[in-house]
Amino acid sequence: MRKEKVAIVLGTRPEAIKLIPLYKEFLKCNEYYPRLISTGQHKEMLKEVFDIFEVEPDIELDVMQDNQTLSELSSRLFASVGNFFCDDRYKAVFVQGDTTTALVAAIVGHYHKIPVAHVEAGLRTYNKWAPFPEESNRRMITSIADFHFTPTEAASKALAREGITTGVIKVGNTIVDSLLFILEKVKSKIDFYDKIYTDLTTDNKKIILVTGHRRESFGEGFEQICRAISRIAERHKDKLIVYPVHLNPNVRNIVYKLLNNYNNIKLINPVPYDQMVYLMQKSWIILTDSGGIQEEAPSLNKPTIVMRETTERREGIEAGCCVLGGVNAESIYAEFEGISNSSELYQRMADVNNPYGDGKSSARIVNFLESQLAIEK
Repeated sequence: MRKEKVAIVLGTRPEAIKLIPLYKEFLKCNEYYPRLISTGQHKEMLKEVFDIFEVEPDIELDVMQDNQTLSELSSRLFASVGNFFCDDRYKAVFVQGDTTTALVAAIVGHYHKIPVAHVEAGLRTYNKWAPFPEESNRRMITSIADFHFTPTEAASKALAREGITTGVIKVGNTIVDSLLFILEKVKSKIDFYDKIYTDLTTDNKKIILVTGHRRESFGEGFEQICRAISRIAERHKDKLIVYPVHLNPNVRNIVYKLLNNYNNIKLINPVPYDQMVYLMQKSWIILTDSGGIQEEAPSLNKPTIVMRETTERREGIEAGCCVLGGVNAESIYAEFEGISNSSELYQRMADVNNPYGDGKSSARIVNFLESQLAIEK
């Protein structure tokens, strides 16, 4: 039986983490044949994700150049992705989230009259500058997508308010599929990971895991975040703060300038996804501006402080597993102290069921597409 081809396009590490489970699910499917296209927007970081999940992209488009602007990146993406879709015909093109790769692949798919399937659709802050440029990217993708696979009911309702009522399917977030898959791998080799991080675990200090990279916080925002972390380090010398520092110099320069001289702050380079899952599992509290970690932490029962002024992932805030700390040293510190000083609040946050998914999102997407093909036949 001839299988229909679908293109799965990704370019960054978060996209890979969220789309590889879908690719693997399509490989088990009788109706569709997936092709995994990597634009290389995060080239080095992508390789470790592919290695961890034991997959290789079918097509690699090397678009990244040092210090290129968003306009230059977009231009290179349009040329390379456009050439790829000229060569073959696809039943659908899948994009995820809100990256430049996702936006360009969706537009190119639309230009070639290929149905666009948007994974993690419907997230909104309604502030086009926060997150930037992601909020604008995802809203533009919505305007041309044919299928909107939403992670939550709130995301579906956000689309409905914009007049998008057809092709909207709530499936959960595929990042939970990935998390649970990698968590089992980590648990099966826990001695290996303990050995890598012996210096973090030998004295049994509670670990505070920190991540931060958002473009809208560059400058004063990261200085505020670092002041909050330094204050936590000074007041909680019995805790160990572990911070995998993003390679972007707008982040790295400030972090190392302000946090490098504390005995209980360990600044490390970015780590592979499996090691990040290990660190999240080992942590006591997480401070982050990452959307993905907001979605993962509830499955690991880790209270999380979101270091952003606003978040498109309100479900965690409303469910009570996350709190919004803002990008202000006083407010971040106050939220930390509130959780740290109340075992009741800590446990209440830790016990919340993950509102973002159950690990079966990819299967729901493939099942939906199979049902659509059955209708067409």
